[in-house]
Amino acid sequence: MNRVSKLAELLSALDSLSDTGFALAIHIRFTRPLLLYQSYSSEWSEIYSEKGLMLTDPVVRWGLERTGVLSWDDPGLDDPAGVVPLARQYGLRNGITISTGPVTSRTISGHTRSSGPFQPDEISRLKCLVETVHEVTEGLDALDCPEMEALRALDFSRDRLSSG
Repeated sequence: MNRVSKLAELLSALDSLSDTGFALAIHIRFTRPLLLYQSYSSEWSEIYSEKGLMLTDPVVRWGLERTGVLSWDDPGLDDPAGVVPLARQYGLRNGITISTGPVTSRTISGHTRSSGPFQPDEISRLKCLVETVHEVTEGLDALDCPEMEALRALDFSRDRLSSG
């Protein structure tokens, strides 16, 4: 199986576990991901972008600073800008963040769903999927190669899913 097909399969599995969406920033280097996929609603994506929330998003900050799994309901989460409560207003509930890889090439994902908190076995499955995405995309550096173009063309947006 080639890398594009494998990544499409992994993204599909992530999406099936996150009915209200996910975001996946792969191999973040110098604050910029090599690849970025997200399936949150276009409404939330627009608000997030317009307000520049990535700069104050506590789950992104957490993922850049450490690896592991974080519940968005963690009482120790420092969120002075109120990003998590705002996300809830747009239907992003029961969120978790998964961060893996070295600080020089970190992969961070966020997952939400409507049916209640993720259970430990589901969190383990998501963590395994994100770690596999990180491994499968290791070594991608040629930003204009045909493989990168094919990887960038993979679309898991909610708008595509609801209209297809």
